[in-house]
Amino acid sequence: MTLITRLPEFPWDSLSAAATRASAHPDGIVDLSVGTPVDATPDIAVAALMAAADAHGYPAVWGTAALRQSIIGYLQRRWNASGVLHDECVLPVIGSKELVGWLPTLLGLNADDVVVIPTLAYPTYEIGALSANCSVVRCDDPALAPAATKLIWLNSPANPHGAIICAKRLMQWVEVARRIGALLAVDECYGEFAWSGQPVSVLDYDICGDELSGLLAVHSVSKRSNMAGYRAGFVAGDPKVVMELLGVRKHLGMMVAAPVQAALAAVLDDDAAVQAQVERYRARRNMLKPALEAAGFTIEHSAGGLYLWCTRNENCRASVDWLAQLGILVAPGDFYGSTGIRHVRVALTASDERIAAAVARLKLKSPFL
Repeated sequence: MTLITRLPEFPWDSLSAAATRASAHPDGIVDLSVGTPVDATPDIAVAALMAAADAHGYPAVWGTAALRQSIIGYLQRRWNASGVLHDECVLPVIGSKELVGWLPTLLGLNADDVVVIPTLAYPTYEIGALSANCSVVRCDDPALAPAATKLIWLNSPANPHGAIICAKRLMQWVEVARRIGALLAVDECYGEFAWSGQPVSVLDYDICGDELSGLLAVHSVSKRSNMAGYRAGFVAGDPKVVMELLGVRKHLGMMVAAPVQAALAAVLDDDAAVQAQVERYRARRNMLKPALEAAGFTIEHSAGGLYLWCTRNENCRASVDWLAQLGILVAPGDFYGSTGIRHVRVALTASDERIAAAVARLKLKSPFL
């Protein structure tokens, strides 16, 4: 069986009809589906990229020493990470999606292994497992993780629904993963965006102390710093696992471009631009959430992240079509698992003008035909 036959159809292809309909709106489409950042990349990142543009040599797969120190400093300053973090605990990656998709393969997992993912999940967790021919189990209860599990994915704040894993539950996952010998990888790429509650890193000293074995945290600057086009992120945690990943990635040429490494270090050292972006999304959320509720949607979870998880207690495709008639494109909940069949995911990643346009259309509640 070839790789492509093991994978499901690319989900976004099923939105083409709704996208066409939404695009026909006289005032244009309001695309709240994919979640692509629309705001400017911070000046500090652009300046660092330009200053490092004379990159005539090959970049180090492990990243520069300066970048590694910026990653460690960020994790300790922002996420209360253990003081035992050192260079062998961190590794830059070509955007977090690359690491998510390739981790089972890079770890050497195969058909005998189980990968646990959340019941509702970013599709790439499953795609990565299927690419390595692993079995996939959707599970939100650590007590139900199969004994054959070799990799567990968590995501907090979660895509699509924005729920935040509390410290107590996160510690339960850590305990279970260590008991069954599984690697626990936590996708923390939305961590800067919390609207109620407070995300906790798996590397937080209060979670794991100075014991990093079996734990990985995955981070990205795509959303927090509007750098999706840079393809920059990092993984941190268990030094044995990180060094194994480094060794394989050297063979495969999986290296972050040198100018991008410089830009990544710059934004990790600076907190001001991140806070400004948080406030932009907070303002957009404060506009869009009540408008959706007034239009008949119930917002569930959505404590963090860049999405509103909405339902009108109908099939998600009916909700997608209703919003498309208003020129608003959203993601159907069934993209993320069968239990999302009655929800849609509405992204906050649109300009202030487009968010205002969506709010105005929702207030009218009169689909154009």
